[in-house]
Amino acid sequence: MELFDVYSLFDVIPVKASGCRIWDDKGTEYLDLYGGHAVISIGHSHPAYIKALTDQINKIGFYSNSVVNPLQQELAHKLGEVSGYEDYSLFLDNSGAESNENAVKLASFHTGKDRAIAFRKSFHGRTSGAVALTDNPAIVSPFNSHHKVTFCELGDLEGVEKELSTGDVAAVIIEGIQGCGGINLPSSSFLTGLSGLCRKHGAVLILDEVQSGYGRTGKFFAHQWAGIKADIITMGKGIANGFPCGGILISPEFKAVKGMLGTTFGGNYLAMSAAIAVLDVMEKEKLVQNAAEVGEYLQACIPSDPRIKDVRGRGLMIGLEFNVGIASIGNSLLHDKHIFTGVAGKNMIRLLPPLCLSKAEAGEFISAFKEVLA
Repeated sequence: MELFDVYSLFDVIPVKASGCRIWDDKGTEYLDLYGGHAVISIGHSHPAYIKALTDQINKIGFYSNSVVNPLQQELAHKLGEVSGYEDYSLFLDNSGAESNENAVKLASFHTGKDRAIAFRKSFHGRTSGAVALTDNPAIVSPFNSHHKVTFCELGDLEGVEKELSTGDVAAVIIEGIQGCGGINLPSSSFLTGLSGLCRKHGAVLILDEVQSGYGRTGKFFAHQWAGIKADIITMGKGIANGFPCGGILISPEFKAVKGMLGTTFGGNYLAMSAAIAVLDVMEKEKLVQNAAEVGEYLQACIPSDPRIKDVRGRGLMIGLEFNVGIASIGNSLLHDKHIFTGVAGKNMIRLLPPLCLSKAEAGEFISAFKEVLA
């Protein structure tokens, strides 16, 4: 049997990792500025993280949701404190896409409506409902194209209100910062206006913080730069430093009804041990603050080059947009300089390193980047 070959992979076989470093089976050392699509939040193989998982395996190992799991409540308390959403509730699942599915489903239960508004260049996951919310015709099948979703332009409050005024919209879903769509930042004024329109028309505001959340932008959630509160916040990726885990934070205005949401593996003991360790390390090592400081330093050091059209982002979620194709630049960074980076489309390099990236490591990337451009 062979693998179903539907996406490209780096031709690298990792055998060891630590912090922001990876070593392959040939002994080559790499600097990781991509973190596996932003899933590595506290760094590879953090000792406290490894200990938490190992200790849990030695106790009860993996167990799913047919019994009371005190670790879920412990995570909920910690997450409420650090995120500023102490009065919200937590539902746990397995991934960002599942979180977005659950968020839209919950919004529909809450409002009794069946349409959603999403935004151009958005990406919300690969499950049926999440793909329907994603502005990428290449991945929409006849099955998920039947979902009632309307796409608006980022920044167009007038267009959003026109759709909301029809009265059938359950939810508006927006990324704190668009990731796969090209590190596009919704303005604070747009998010503030969007929040007001959702309240005015009785729609649920969902902030997709799967990639932009968990401290990556220098605040716990990216939308907090705008000073707003969402009705539902979706999470995944960095929540457990690479262990499959996701969740949604839910406003106290929502009433929990038995059976409205469910999961087999969500919130299992190993995932909870991993997620609690992530929050503990983030707090102890001040990684949210580090993301803000190192991210600002990194953006300031990007060299001026006629091929670079724009540098944008917040914290350690950075996009380098070129006016030429970046395939050769990315390949040179990986194969010649041994640095992992990501892409968005054909013209943008994405930097999503672990939040423990140091200024020295950022400087190492800058030096290599300058050489590649030269």
